[in-house]
Amino acid sequence: MNRLQKLQLPAPITRFAPTPSGFLHIGNIYSFLFTWLLARKNNGQILLRIDDLDQERVKPEYVENIFRTLEWLGLDWDLGPFSVQQFEKEYSQLRRMELYEAAFQTLERAGAVFGCDCSRKLVKKLIEEHNYEGICQHKGLELHGHDISWRLKTDGMAVVKMKRYKQGLIAEELPYSQSHFVVRRRDGVPAYHLASVVDDVHFGVNTIVRGEDLFESSVAQLYLAEKLGLTAFSEAEFFHHPLIMGGGVKLSKSQRSSAVLDEFSQDKPRLLQKLGSWLALPPEACGSLEEMMKQFSFERVARTISN
Repeated sequence: MNRLQKLQLPAPITRFAPTPSGFLHIGNIYSFLFTWLLARKNNGQILLRIDDLDQERVKPEYVENIFRTLEWLGLDWDLGPFSVQQFEKEYSQLRRMELYEAAFQTLERAGAVFGCDCSRKLVKKLIEEHNYEGICQHKGLELHGHDISWRLKTDGMAVVKMKRYKQGLIAEELPYSQSHFVVRRRDGVPAYHLASVVDDVHFGVNTIVRGEDLFESSVAQLYLAEKLGLTAFSEAEFFHHPLIMGGGVKLSKSQRSSAVLDEFSQDKPRLLQKLGSWLALPPEACGSLEEMMKQFSFERVARTISN
C-alpha cells in the first residue's frame, strides 16, 4: 500500500460509552485507556457517549463520577459533552428519542418485529435450555398494546460479517443467546442493542472497542443494523479486548467493584503501572499517559492476546 492509499483511509472515530449505573471501576478504565491510546496513536477522535436510558439505575453522582474520573486520569475526548450540565441538556439519550422512534418505525414497516408478553426470566430459562423459538411470534399480539415488548425476528441461520480492527473480515452466526432479542422494552424505552447502533451511526463512530464479553452483542447489533439499513454500522471495525477479572469474576458495577477514585486516588502511578502491564507496555513506559502513547502498539497487544 502506498502513501496516498494510506492517507485515504478514514481516521478512527471511537467512543467511551459508560453507563451511569455505578462508579467507574478499573475494568472500565482499562477499556477507556485502550480506546484512548488507539485513537490518539492513529490521529483519531473520541466521543464520550453516556448511556442513560435505564433511568431507574441512573444517579447524578454516577454521571458526575464519569467526568471526575476521566479528568483525574487525564483521558481527554473530542466529541460529546464536557460537563454534567451539557450532557443533561444536549447529549442525554433522552434527547435522541426521535431517532430511536424512527428505527422502531423502520422495523415495524418491514414486519421485522413481533410483540411479546413473556417475562425476561422465562425467555432466559428457555434460551439456557436451548429451547426458545420466539413463542409469542405467532400469537399476533398488538405491537402497541400495553406491557408488550418488541422482539426482532431472527429465524433461520443468520450470518453477519464483522470487520475486526486491523485483522480482517470474519463471518459470524448469530448466537443462540441472541435469539429474537428485544429492541423495544415493554415500557416503550429502546433496548440497549437498538440505542447503541442508532447512536454510533448518528455520531459517525467507525471503530468500536469493547470487552470480549460483548462479542455476541456486537454480532447481534450487526444483524440489527442490516435490518435497519444502517450500512455505516456494518462498515465499522471492532476490537474485543480481554476482561479484567477480580477474584475470578468479571469486574462490573452490578458486582459493586471498587471505584477507581476510591482505590487509586492517592496513587495514580500504581494505577498506570497496573494498566500498562495489561497493555503489554514495559514498566518504564508507564510513568504518564504521554509515555504510554509513545510505546503503545496495537499489534503487540493483539499478539499478546492471541498467545
